[in-house]
Amino acid sequence: MLLSSGILSLREKQNMSLHLWQQRFEQWLSEHHDDDDAAHDISHFRRVWATAQQLSAGEQVDHRVLLCACYFHDIVSLPKNHPERSSSSVLAAQKTLSILRQDFPDFPPECYPAIAHAIEAHSHSANIAPQTLEAKIVQDADRLESLGAIGLARVFAVAGKLNFALFEANDPFADERALNDQRYALDHFQNKLLRLPQTMQTEQGRALAIHNARYLVQFMAKISAELKGDYLHYDETILARFAPES
Repeated sequence: MLLSSGILSLREKQNMSLHLWQQRFEQWLSEHHDDDDAAHDISHFRRVWATAQQLSAGEQVDHRVLLCACYFHDIVSLPKNHPERSSSSVLAAQKTLSILRQDFPDFPPECYPAIAHAIEAHSHSANIAPQTLEAKIVQDADRLESLGAIGLARVFAVAGKLNFALFEANDPFADERALNDQRYALDHFQNKLLRLPQTMQTEQGRALAIHNARYLVQFMAKISAELKGDYLHYDETILARFAPES
């Protein structure tokens, strides 16, 4: 809305500036980023940014840092079975700053340290604790992508690309064996996904994570029931066993 003087408000100017930066980042990514990884494509970056805006509503944050970190946090994303997987976020932070210096020289350099930290700390495997609110929001927004319906789709998209089995047929819930999500997609639920709600950094992020983790548990309970020949119900023992803590 225009002020009575006809001059844009500060917030409107900031929103306009963010929109322009978003357009420029998306254009760069469309020209330089390989969309072959369905779990880390431009659509993923857009969703993380949208979630970050939701989590940051009413908070005092630098939205330039959030925007840039959301769009470039996976600019380097080594496969889950890569021996250097835990280094992905640090490499992504380094590459992001290089991209900003080379291709976006007008982006404010005072944002660089906060952007690098938010990108480094977003990764689960890197085990870097977020120290800023921006980093906490980016971490939560990215982890929410691993839960719910989208998270479910991403698990099996990645598993298919890496040629993992859906589950271990004789012991799908690892009752008598060690979990191995480098071989079985379903193991990834217990090995990582169902633990994510306990790692969330914001109150809203935790509530959303618990809600969406319940969806994954329902999926597990449906698989269990179908493996027993019951196509109409959920396995109540699985629902109780893996119910996320509130």
